[in-house]
Amino acid sequence: MTTDSSSPSTSAAGGISTFKGQERALRADRLGTGGLLLSVLAATAPLMVVAGVMPTTFAVMGIVGQPLLFVVLGVVLILFSIGYAEMSRHVHNAGAFYAYISRGLGGTAGAGAALVALVAYNALQIGIYGIFGFEVSGLLATYAEVEIAWWIPALVAALAVGLLGWLKIDVNARVLGVLLVIEVLLVVIFDVAALADPGKEGLSLHAFNPDTLTGAGVGTALCFCIAAFLGFEQAPVYAEETSRPHVLVPRVMFLAVGGVAVFFALSSWALTVATGPAAIVGTAQKQSAGLLFFLTESRLGGTFTDVLHVLFVTGMFAALLSFHNVVARYAFAMGREGLLPAAFGRTSGTSGAPGTGSLLQTVVAVVVVAAFAIADDKPAGDPTAPVLHLFTWFGNIGALGVIVLMAAASLSVVVFFVRRGAAGAQAWRLVTSALAGLALLVIAGYTVKDFEVLVGAGPDSSLSWILPGIIGLALAAGLVLGLVLRARAPEKHARIGLGNEAFQLDKAASS
Repeated sequence: MTTDSSSPSTSAAGGISTFKGQERALRADRLGTGGLLLSVLAATAPLMVVAGVMPTTFAVMGIVGQPLLFVVLGVVLILFSIGYAEMSRHVHNAGAFYAYISRGLGGTAGAGAALVALVAYNALQIGIYGIFGFEVSGLLATYAEVEIAWWIPALVAALAVGLLGWLKIDVNARVLGVLLVIEVLLVVIFDVAALADPGKEGLSLHAFNPDTLTGAGVGTALCFCIAAFLGFEQAPVYAEETSRPHVLVPRVMFLAVGGVAVFFALSSWALTVATGPAAIVGTAQKQSAGLLFFLTESRLGGTFTDVLHVLFVTGMFAALLSFHNVVARYAFAMGREGLLPAAFGRTSGTSGAPGTGSLLQTVVAVVVVAAFAIADDKPAGDPTAPVLHLFTWFGNIGALGVIVLMAAASLSVVVFFVRRGAAGAQAWRLVTSALAGLALLVIAGYTVKDFEVLVGAGPDSSLSWILPGIIGLALAAGLVLGLVLRARAPEKHARIGLGNEAFQLDKAASS
């Protein structure tokens, strides 16, 4: 059996079989620990979370104990990462989630996960264009007295991200790294300033009191807060582009989830300290997404606040680029294994990047942004304006998809090691995976149940089932595709999730 006209050869790294020009393999040795960590953390968009997600959670849910929620979620995701990281030592594939699920639950389940991942990460990336365009338009109006529609900077950003997506991943990592370090530094400066100049209740630890997590809004608050972590799970996507994936991927995942949990818990606590725990909900409701800037204005001055506004935008751009890279690599992995046309399973000759996948993501983003721009007949400040719907709708669709994937991956870890006869040796990891999977299923249930709250729709709105239904449709379509491949092209079905290991099969079959 042969798959293209190129003759197979074996690479020096790890004996992984590739093809001439490496057009069906991502280039190794591009990322070290630092580059991989920065690429992963950029997706979490720390400033966007502190300035956007945290005030919204305080205001809408009325949950003072948001810092404690970040600690709880950090524990859940570390439990998830234990099994997920161990899986990464056995499977190196740019398809990450769907590759892991394929190895544990079979190729058909993997095909379903692949479509969910492609839709979810596309949705997360595209949704950010809405808030990005809105903020850039506002900045230009405030500081340059230039009035432009939100969709113009959104489309310009889509083209810029698409161009960067064609470059070498190490170039991308440097761009992401610079933007990430600066925005994290500014948030840390605010945290220190808030603790040095607390509200009238002083350095209160009330936000870490479990009593603050009572009430009907806790489940929905969990949905808001877990979305802030999304990005850490992307580390295995870049496994093929590192020199020692079995070492670097687990290391980066634990650094990322641990660092994010501590950073967000401390930053949300700093917000409660700055206003006082008793006043945080009311202040957040009054200031909305301007809460952080309102607090920095009085403590650090107008210049710092202006710089923070600019970094808010560049941080979103970093997240756009990070999610774009992930989508492109999922498309590459799916093309290489027959879940998308073969053209997607090729890398560009000069940079080694998955160019066709990058182009696909750019085209989809431009089409969606253009559709929302055409539908936008209201002022940007109107809460029903399509620009805001673009962010809330797509962001929550994507978050739901990733939560479902993490829950399925947890189950897959258990099945994978049991089938290999390693249940005894991996017992504690299987327990942590099972616990994490159950917790993630609970969060997924709350997400679906409270979807109308997450997207700002009424309780009787059809959006409460149409939007999460998109993830359900993606799963169903993927499962159907997997069943069709199993019946009509069993050799393709057998390759799902194998990644570079499939080249070994090609080499053996052609020799």
